[in-house]
Amino acid sequence: MNDTIFHQFKHKKILCAGIGNQLRRDDGVGVYITRNLVHSEYICPLCVEVSIENYIGRINQTYADYLLLIDSMDFNERPGYWNLLPIEKVQGITTNTHNVSLDKVSELFNKQTYILGIQPGNLNFGEEMTDEVKRSADNIINQIQNI
Repeated sequence: MNDTIFHQFKHKKILCAGIGNQLRRDDGVGVYITRNLVHSEYICPLCVEVSIENYIGRINQTYADYLLLIDSMDFNERPGYWNLLPIEKVQGITTNTHNVSLDKVSELFNKQTYILGIQPGNLNFGEEMTDEVKRSADNIINQIQNI
């Protein structure tokens, strides 16, 4: 992906919510990313795993200019492909690990919301991410930390 994809977040506070199930291999990529982000003046990582709806109050009480939902998402692309989308572009997409679609739950947030979706390669039970997805996740971590 383009190294300037996060340019709109420069000098803005971003609440990064990591979504996913770490016991379903690549589905845990959002959790992996937020667990490896370093909290700073502009970056606030929050691991919500598979229950983002339980964090709505905390998310709304946290000062941030933007909410960035980080999750695996099927783009019908190669594993590790990722894209940053305004939540309005994500209509009714859900995975088998979420109870509710992210665009529906995002209606409850008081922040401008984006989703950073990463194409999974393997969603079978297991704790190891595929190499392609892990490489993309590490690249994303570096890019977010350097905003």
